[in-house]
Amino acid sequence: MLVVYISLLLYAVSTTTGARISNLNETCIRCLCHVAGCDLSHKCSGGYCGPFYISRVYWVDAGKPTLPDDDPERQEAFEDCARDYNCSIKIVESYMTKYGKDCNGDGVTNCYDFMMINYHGGRACSDPLFLTAHGRRWLSRYQQCRFEE
Repeated sequence: MLVVYISLLLYAVSTTTGARISNLNETCIRCLCHVAGCDLSHKCSGGYCGPFYISRVYWVDAGKPTLPDDDPERQEAFEDCARDYNCSIKIVESYMTKYGKDCNGDGVTNCYDFMMINYHGGRACSDPLFLTAHGRRWLSRYQQCRFEE
């Protein structure tokens, strides 16, 4: 019980201070990109941009990260950041810092939970993925990269 409390306390501190969530590591980021499609040439289509297929709402919820010296209020700031691999990672990290939680109830917040958050958003991450063809594709892609953690 004490370990769970300490873990929750550390999680609360990391999310309120803006510190990076420790288990959202480089391997997990690469896996999240793979699951989303990770098409580095993907510009914007259907409201989604870049290798992580980030929406404007996701970017806003993440705090509007931008490329260096860019203005988040500039009309194209979202698209430019989301299309840039390194900047899109900042968006994902900020979003996970804000919404990261244990989505599957196993007592650990890990890459699987971050994948679920990326799919469903921060507020509905416990909804199952196997109910739709698109969700099953995400689960299949996650299975391909999860062993690299």
